[in-house]
Amino acid sequence: MPSKKRLLPYAVDLKEKARELRNRPTPAEKRFWNGLRKMPFYESLTFNRQKPIGNFIVDFYCHRIQLVVEIEGDSHGQVATQHKDIERTRFLQSQGLTVLRFSNSEVEKSLEAVMVEIERFIEKTKSP
Repeated sequence: MPSKKRLLPYAVDLKEKARELRNRPTPAEKRFWNGLRKMPFYESLTFNRQKPIGNFIVDFYCHRIQLVVEIEGDSHGQVATQHKDIERTRFLQSQGLTVLRFSNSEVEKSLEAVMVEIERFIEKTKSP
């Protein structure tokens, strides 16, 4: 697992907005967070909610494995939002991060499958 501590850039003016988002999670984000905290890997990995990175606020972030998890609502199916998501992903990847995206529907209907995918990513990062 990556262990090198590297500071990611972020827009300081996003800190308050991130705090507001943490205090008002969507139902899918709340369900994901509660499921994540029950996973066996949770004790050894620290995840942050609504973390400012660059000019963006990511839904969930784990520094130790350089993972961003995005939970996407219906608006992410719109063309303008898809273009913003591509820009966001490119920036995050340029910072050495991996981005996993799940829809609200996936989280609501198949939380176990979502957690399995995250576990697979974690196992892959442990392999040389």
